[in-house]
Amino acid sequence: MTATIAEPTMQPQTTQPQTTQRVTAAPTVASLAGVNKNYGEVRALSGVDFKVRAGEVVALLGPNGAGKTTAVKLLLGLMQPNSGKVRIFGADPTNPENRLRTGAMLQVGRVPETLRVREHIDLFSTYYRKHLPVAEVLAAAGLEKLSDRKFGDLSGGQKQRVLFALAICGDPDLLFLDEPTVGLDVEARRMLWDEIRRLVSRGKTVLLTTHYLQEADALADRIAVINQGKIIAEGTPSEIKAQTSGKKIRCVTSLSLEVLRRIPGVREVFEDREAVEIHATEAEAIVRELLSRDAGLTGLEISSAGLEEAFLALTQDTAGLT
Repeated sequence: MTATIAEPTMQPQTTQPQTTQRVTAAPTVASLAGVNKNYGEVRALSGVDFKVRAGEVVALLGPNGAGKTTAVKLLLGLMQPNSGKVRIFGADPTNPENRLRTGAMLQVGRVPETLRVREHIDLFSTYYRKHLPVAEVLAAAGLEKLSDRKFGDLSGGQKQRVLFALAICGDPDLLFLDEPTVGLDVEARRMLWDEIRRLVSRGKTVLLTTHYLQEADALADRIAVINQGKIIAEGTPSEIKAQTSGKKIRCVTSLSLEVLRRIPGVREVFEDREAVEIHATEAEAIVRELLSRDAGLTGLEISSAGLEEAFLALTQDTAGLT
């Protein structure tokens, strides 16, 4: 059977302590234990230990080539590790019963271009003993008005929504979503977030990979950061952000990026339209330096570091590893 793999969007937490208690008490539904995976001489995963517990949304974050997709494919049973154990619902991922309980939306998912949207959902629904009504699936993915369109005639974002529909049509207990909102506009992305939250409210479990850090921050109960094939940080969004106690300075200045990067305490500088964004450990001394060098500086804003800054700091610390 052709597998179309879908990844989830996560549900935000009300209060962090409640989320932590709920997740800690829940059973493990997916895990990697001491897993190594090589592609020839290239080590994609190195001694990875990772768990997903029932009823939580876990975001697996990392730069391109960090090992995210490899981890997902192992958990789906699409490939085997060189060593270590991979388990879904306590058994081998290739177990037919386990596959009936999982849904997936992978970046590499492909379906026939000539079938209509409703035909795809009808077909995929037959792979499962229990499945959601087609009308419910169409509504969940925002496809009601596109049900009679051929897949090949859809835009990139519309195709993403179809792949999401195929991932949820079997009413899976565990949902894998690999970059699910790529190509979606803001409205469609928010709609997908809401649907993921509804799935989790029904007791479903979601493993999400995404490059949209706002998405992970908004939806994830727990975040794992992977880089160079290793898990380098893990915790709630608040715990991950707490690992970087930096500041973000935004301003409009005549100083060049090279000059800004040479100011003591500056970690990185990015252009942001007419302004610049400066990431730093402490803001006060840098602001004084900016004002002394550029009397015409305007639009000064200072904010605490968020998930993006924490992610950059964590992954840059291991940037030299292979």
